[in-house]
Amino acid sequence: MDIVIPIFNDFTALDAIGPYEVLRSMPDAKVVFAAAAKGVVRTDSRMLGLQADASFDEIEAADILLVPGGWGTRAGMTDEVLLDWIRRVHATTQWTTSVCTGSLVLGAAGLLRGLKATTHWAATELLERTGATYTSERVVRQGRIVTGAGVSAGIDLALTLVAEILGEDMAKAIQLGIEYDPQPPFDAGSPAKAGPRIVELSGMARSRKTG
Repeated sequence: MDIVIPIFNDFTALDAIGPYEVLRSMPDAKVVFAAAAKGVVRTDSRMLGLQADASFDEIEAADILLVPGGWGTRAGMTDEVLLDWIRRVHATTQWTTSVCTGSLVLGAAGLLRGLKATTHWAATELLERTGATYTSERVVRQGRIVTGAGVSAGIDLALTLVAEILGEDMAKAIQLGIEYDPQPPFDAGSPAKAGPRIVELSGMARSRKTG
């Protein structure tokens, strides 16, 4: 199972690493982080870098393509090198997926037109401009295209994929192995639950992430 995760300047670390931790646990899985050029790519905090071991030019196919989100997806929506590469690889995949605002890039590549999809709650209008119909579900499957909501939903998306590929028992075993047993201290994981004041604070925090 060849799994490719493209990374680009200002991607969100957990969008990529959460699903990676699940998908790498599948038997015979091979995960490659790819970028426009090999080397370290900085996340949206600029405090963390991740090594891309392959360039886009070196990868023409994948069983699973997983596009992470982050502030860099706004630039990615007009990056024809990235978009053309995604279209080419998508033509070969069993599953084409995204986490958080990674769906904006899939949409900009023309892959979500007429489909239901999800993204981070703050990017719903941008998503719908690409021709997709936003839904607030945490994981949305439309054929072989699967989109996940904001950041932490990447783990749910990856477990969903494992269940489709290898069955629920393997997905449950991997979930147990990473001890993914969410018990958040606060019930504030969606705008509806958090309320207007917390939504405003969240927007301020997200703005500070990129300086």
